[in-house]
Amino acid sequence: MIERSFSGRAPETKLPAGAIDTHLHVYLSGFPALPGGPDLPEGQPGLSEYRQVMGWLGIDRFVITQGNAHHANHANLLAALKETRDVARGVAAIDGETSDAELEMLKDGGVVGTRIVDLPGGAVGLSQLEEVDARAFAAGWMIAIQFDGSDISDHVDRLSKLRSKWVLDHHGKFLRGVAPDGDEVAMLKRLVDGGRCWFKFAGCYESSIEGEPHYSDVANVSRIMAAHAPERIVWGTNFPHNSATKTSDYPNDAALLDTVLNWFPDDRARHLALVENAEELYGFQSEAT
Repeated sequence: MIERSFSGRAPETKLPAGAIDTHLHVYLSGFPALPGGPDLPEGQPGLSEYRQVMGWLGIDRFVITQGNAHHANHANLLAALKETRDVARGVAAIDGETSDAELEMLKDGGVVGTRIVDLPGGAVGLSQLEEVDARAFAAGWMIAIQFDGSDISDHVDRLSKLRSKWVLDHHGKFLRGVAPDGDEVAMLKRLVDGGRCWFKFAGCYESSIEGEPHYSDVANVSRIMAAHAPERIVWGTNFPHNSATKTSDYPNDAALLDTVLNWFPDDRARHLALVENAEELYGFQSEAT
């Protein structure tokens, strides 16, 4: 059994007005898990629980990402967006076979992107990268891409040819570790420098070998990327931390926020990641207007 905390001591880091959480999942009642994906998280944390976290951390806007448990059935995502459309956007999981009618329904429902998860349980893998890119580009969508970043050399050529804007999820997710001065980070920099790639700070605990409280290995790469291209970083909570299966593994969201946001070189870089960069990538109205 797992007990999650949705409130507590306020974070020391105050989020700016308009702050956007670009990566979270919610699980509404009545939408079961589908074959091929993982089970629903225990307790099915939904919008009520996430709204508590919003108030706790100071989040104003957010992006609901299709959970692997629901695979390519978007009913849960659309239902959640219907309740939150004024402050939320969505990321789906389409493939080359997704109908034009479903794409239009998703767009009308507030979806602005799609995801590829080339890991166990993912609905759409890198084998469909080019097909997904073609559909996303035509729709004006972004793509969130997640794979074992330790294998980036196997994919960098294909990734560099994407026409859609895209974000590499979860700090690159280098599951076998990475040297800050290694070839993998150099490839990542080149992708970001190409102008269509973003880098997401979210879920550092999923790939950190060194672990809490500092996640120093993930921090080293993230600091490099935040200094290298502050205009290409976005941030997310990764609520409800699905990789945690027992209470002792569940992170304190305020402490995690303070740790991760300390990896930016200055306040301006933090503000870009939390507001402007996410506005650009996910199509939110600018807070500056």
